[in-house]
Parts: sequence; C-alpha cells; structure tokens
Amino acid sequence: MYQNTSKEVFKMSVPIFFELLLQLLVGNIDQIMVSRYSQGSVAAINNGNQIMNIIIIVLNCMSVATTILITRAFGAGEKKQAKIVANVSVYLLASFSIVVTAGIFIFNRAIFRGLSIPKEILVETSNYTVIVASFILIQALYQIIAAILRSYNLMKEITIVALIMNGINIVGNTILIKFYGIVGAAISTDFSKLIGLVIITVVFLKKTDMDLSFLNIKYFSKKMAKRLMIIAIPSGGEALSYQLSQMYILRFVNTFGVAVIASRGYCNMLANIAYVYSMAIAQATQILVGYLYGKGDYKSIGTRVRNSCLISMAVSVGLTILMLINSDTVVGLFTNERLILDLCHQVLFVEIVLEIGRSINITMVKCLIATGDVNVPVIFCVFSAWVIAVGFSYVFGIRLGWGLVGIWIAMACDECLRGIAFIIRFLQGKWKTVRV
Repeated sequence: MYQNTSKEVFKMSVPIFFELLLQLLVGNIDQIMVSRYSQGSVAAINNGNQIMNIIIIVLNCMSVATTILITRAFGAGEKKQAKIVANVSVYLLASFSIVVTAGIFIFNRAIFRGLSIPKEILVETSNYTVIVASFILIQALYQIIAAILRSYNLMKEITIVALIMNGINIVGNTILIKFYGIVGAAISTDFSKLIGLVIITVVFLKKTDMDLSFLNIKYFSKKMAKRLMIIAIPSGGEALSYQLSQMYILRFVNTFGVAVIASRGYCNMLANIAYVYSMAIAQATQILVGYLYGKGDYKSIGTRVRNSCLISMAVSVGLTILMLINSDTVVGLFTNERLILDLCHQVLFVEIVLEIGRSINITMVKCLIATGDVNVPVIFCVFSAWVIAVGFSYVFGIRLGWGLVGIWIAMACDECLRGIAFIIRFLQGKWKTVRV
C-alpha cells in the first residue's frame, strides 16, 4: 500500500497540507471576515477559538490513533481489525463530544471570566463559542471518517471536501456576518461542517471497501478501546496540556487590551500558515512509520524521520521569513492600525526562532507516537509547557514588561528546548523496544 520513498512522503504530504490549511481557515476565515467590522469581534473569536482548539486537539489525537492502528492492521493484513478500530473510535469520540458540548453550554461564561476577558467582548465571545460548540459531535464524526480515508491513502479526496467546506463557510459568512455579526460567522461555520460530514461520508462509501456496518455495536471491543487510549491519551494529554497552557498565557494577553488580543490573533493565524506544512509532512511520515512499524521494518524509520524534520524546518522558517519581510502588507489586509502592524512585525521576528523548535517537535512527537514511545516525551512536554512557556511568559511578558513580544520569546524557548529533548530521545532508540 505504501512505498518507503521521499517521493511517497511528498505525495502524501501535499494533499494533507491543503486539507490542514483549509481546516485551519475554517476558524481563521471568521476572524478575517469580521475584521472589516470590528477588532473587538476578532478578539472575541480569538478567545473562543482557544477553547475550541483544545477540543479539536483531543479529536485530532483520537483520529490520529485511529489512523495509526488501522495502518498497522493493513500492514499486518488484518482488515477485520481495522473495522474494529473504526467502530471503537466513533463511540469513544461521540461520548466525549456530547459531554464536552454540555460542559461548554453550562460553564462558558465562568471559563471566559477566568481568562480575564475584557467585559466589552464577553457576550460576543460566549455567543460565538456556544454556537460553534453545538456541532462538536458533527466535527468528531468528520474526523473519524477522515482518519479512515487517510489509512486508505485517500488524502486528495479529503482535501477536496475541506475545500468545499471552506467555500461554503466563506459564502455563508459573506451573507450572515453583514446581518448577524459574529453570530452569523458561527452559524456559517456550523453549516459548513455539516455539509462536509455528508460529503466525506459519501466519499467513504464510494472509495473504500469498509461500509457503514462498522458502526454496529457488535464490533465494539474493550481491548481495542484500551489500545486506542494507550496511544491517544498520552499524545492527547500532551496536546491538551499545551493548549491549556496557551489558554493560561492568553489570560496574560487579555490584560494588555483589545488591540494586543487582536494582534495575537493575527500572529497565530500567520504562524498557522508557517507550520501547517510541518504538520502535513509529520502526518504523512507518521502514517508511513506506523505502516513500517506494523511490518517490523525498523531500519528505514530513522532516515525517514530525520529527512522529514529537515524539510519541515526549512519550509516553516522560510515562510516565516517571507511573512516577516512583508508583514505590513500581510497584516494590512486585516487592519490599518499602526500599533497592531508594528507589534505583529516584532512578534514575527521572534517567530523565526520559534518555528525551528516547533517544526522538530511536530514531526518527532508524531513519529514517536506511531512507534508507541509516548510516555517520556509527553511528560517532558507537560513540564516544558507549564514551567518554560507559562513561567517565562509571566516573567518576560508581565514582570519585565515586554508584553506580547516577551510572551512569544517564552514560547520560542519552550519549543526549542523540547525540540532538543525529542532529538535526544529518538537517537537513544528506546522506540525500537516499545510494544503497544
């Protein structure tokens, strides 16, 4: 099914890149399109998306675990096992989605007050988040179907569906934001996700030999649920811890005012563009590593991981430098406020260093997860995210008064330290002896 070549990784990564870019744009398009009306609305969506990012990360981790175990099953020639994996994933994520949605409906105001959100944007933030969160279950089902399609190497089809979703979201925003503001943006986002689920289900039925019979409860396996959780919980715990630390850091940013909050939103948007290919090549490499691991071919894994790290670093850093050089033009598409333009330029300068560490982290973590070596990397991630990222953000951003730039410096320290640690861990070769 897969060939262990650089050409194969590139072919796999390109559609994943466009899929991820389009997925990121679903949230970012809302910020871009409301920026013409209100910077306060941009700040509100930025805070709402921070909550939603935590949920999406958990969904992604489960879908990644699904892809890993299905590709392992294919590598071992066990198609029935793949159907069991898909079944367990759906039921676990559906349960998670229902519980989280209820939690957001009940506690959203309390969460946002805890984040020190300015009072003038609290209502907008709450309304946007509640409406978007009401479709978490739809997004979870979409993620599982997409994970199965990735296992069949059907990345191009996923990309086309993501493109359609974004087109629907843009059209919906154009119509609804004008009349309903930020609430219109949230409704448009939900509608695009619903249409995306319908289309990707049709693709699944037409392009794979696994019909919807996998949803039958008879395929549910407690043993498989445990295997999924062994992969998903550590990686999900790492990602969740990172997002929670980012949410705590956002609490610092919220004390700087609406203009700085909006600047953070724009910088995060540009950072997403910079590292999205790192995520794509990491996912492609992870799928291939999972397949090689299932076959027992460990010899090829080291070279593949090293090459992927170098490529992702070159692309991420190169894109960041390009955006830095043209920062006034790029950020000027969203706002003409000089304070925001200058602040984004300073942050993008620090972003260059941050992307060096992040590109390594993204690739190394996914590959270590694919081999089952997750516990030590996850523990270090949790430590670094809270001690380095949060601790230094307070010191640099608040105590020393460096503001948003100081917070970005702290996050760069966190990413680079973890990058070095993961390289050392991989070179030690512990992953060769792990069994999941």
